[in-house]
Amino acid sequence: MSLNRSEKEAVINEVTSLAAKAQTLVIAEYRGIAVADMTKLRADARSKGVSLSVLKNTLARRAVAGSQFEIVADQMTGPLVYGFSEDAIAAAKVVADFAKTNDKLVIRGGAFAGKALDVNGVKELASIPSKDVLLAQLCGLLMSPISRTAVVLGALAAKKGEGETAAA
Repeated sequence: MSLNRSEKEAVINEVTSLAAKAQTLVIAEYRGIAVADMTKLRADARSKGVSLSVLKNTLARRAVAGSQFEIVADQMTGPLVYGFSEDAIAAAKVVADFAKTNDKLVIRGGAFAGKALDVNGVKELASIPSKDVLLAQLCGLLMSPISRTAVVLGALAAKKGEGETAAA
């Protein structure tokens, strides 16, 4: 079904606003994926704050023109799904995780921080732990010396307590 001019402008405006807020764009080819699998992918993306859209490539190129994602406009050919996310790794993680279980989703590339990403770049971005995991690891590292000191002091206090009871 063809869109009229006002519908095309609405799509371009919507995607332009998504691109303005997003840090990451991931592009993947979805040829041959079952509707049920695509629905699952969209639900997973939505739950993780990723906007996943199937767009006409000409509209997508117009929407990203002038944005940090313009550098991947030459990759926008064929049946593609576009994943935009405000979180730096969410779009890459959602698409890469789905591609692991469904070989018909082929990652084509993407963009992050004004730089184009190839397939391996998207997979590397997806392998970075989430912000919550990184914060938990940082807290663990910060607490490690404190907890070790507490254990040593506790052992010294216990040893000193044993010495006093033996002397009495």
